Amino acid sequence: VQQATTRPTPDGFSDLAKRLMPSVVNISTSQRVIEAGMPEFPQGSPMERFNDLFGRDDDGFRRTSSLGSGFVIDESGYVVTNNHVIEGADEIEVAFADGSTYPAELIGRDPDTDIAVLKIESASPFPAVDFADSDASEVGDWVIAIGNPFGLGGSVSAGIISARSRDINAGSYDDFIQTDAAIN
Repeated sequence: VQQATTRPTPDGFSDLAKRLMPSVVNISTSQRVIEAGMPEFPQGSPMERFNDLFGRDDDGFRRTSSLGSGFVIDESGYVVTNNHVIEGADEIEVAFADGSTYPAELIGRDPDTDIAVLKIESASPFPAVDFADSDASEVGDWVIAIGNPFGLGGSVSAGIISARSRDINAGSYDDFIQTDAAIN
């Protein structure tokens, strides 16, 4: 039997979570949708109250919304999230765990990798995370997933890297790192 060299096993992830959680944000969006066939009742009509039920704004458009997570990658206010969270959005808002919110501008997006970059503004620097060298990661390494799902506040889950270089036939970027950490 050959003895394996091991990396230290963490006692927990609370210190890491405390350090990174301020950089994790909730992304909320809204989008105007023009939908044929949905009635709009005139102002003053007894049926007018149903306009809100159908999700109409003051201009008669129906609004849809989306929620997701993201994280600040630069203290000047650059935020990374998923493209599917912001796709088609008319308005994007970034909310921090402390309750502060900022309107966001879409800087760029890549549907193929499902990544979007947003920009928020403040006179003060934002707490940011650093990117790690994913090439240095190995099967069996510890990972944590931190998110702010559905605007409910932060969640943390832990697991390991279960496979590297996964090809799931998703296109030209198939080189995924598979983990067993639950992502909410």
